Amino acid sequence: MIKNLDLDALRARFQNAKPFPYVVIDDFLDPAFAREVSGVYPTFEQALLQGFAFNFVNEQRKVQISETAKFADPVRRLNDAISSPKFLADLEYVTGIPRLMADEKLGGGGMHLTGSGGRLDVHVDFNRIEERQLFRRLNILIYLNTEWKDEWGGQIELWDSSVKVCHLSSLPVLNRCLIFQTSDISYHGVRPITAPPEVARKSFAAYYYTREAPAEWNGESHSTIFRARPDERFRGLVTMPAEKLKRKVQDGIHQAKQIVKSIIGRD
Repeated sequence: MIKNLDLDALRARFQNAKPFPYVVIDDFLDPAFAREVSGVYPTFEQALLQGFAFNFVNEQRKVQISETAKFADPVRRLNDAISSPKFLADLEYVTGIPRLMADEKLGGGGMHLTGSGGRLDVHVDFNRIEERQLFRRLNILIYLNTEWKDEWGGQIELWDSSVKVCHLSSLPVLNRCLIFQTSDISYHGVRPITAPPEVARKSFAAYYYTREAPAEWNGESHSTIFRARPDERFRGLVTMPAEKLKRKVQDGIHQAKQIVKSIIGRD
């Protein structure tokens, strides 16, 4: 299913990439298999009934289906392939990160579909799963769109640490794969999508972890951190801080309710 890869060439490209280690691989899967996986994806409306829908300021009109029991057979085989010991060994060689682990729970990963009007602001991902004591090290994104036009937006972007310069802007075309190292400087996002209403941006995402902390870890765990692009001054100064405050209040209310429930349960 995964085509033979030139690991030495990928290793050189990954380790020399700017602004942080990454590599783009076209024709990642066998072409027929890539089309098979794309063909079994649900429509955006069907996905809304199966997965978790994001409709926040920073992430809009996106659906994530992480439960493998809901995967059609080709999608399940894709997930198995990128979680296999052979592929993990290849990733370790290309990235130089030893003892990589696939996430069998696909937390945050799986089938992603984003509808017209959707967006994903520039961000760095959470760096640790506290309850499992795992450090997030790599993202893999496999794009599954048989047709995608420049004017539809939806490009995956990689930014420098100050979110001033975009180093990569890549269309989510069929069978393109992006692998990048996750760290406190791996800022990335998706341009707003202006595709026709019947078109959804399709991808498959998975994340890899280690039990060992990366050398640069400062000892602090954090959730996803969003930043505004240079041309989004209002979002950066007003909209995004307001959303952050709203989420903080909601989290506080949820924690208070849990405390009350625990107290009531003891009485």
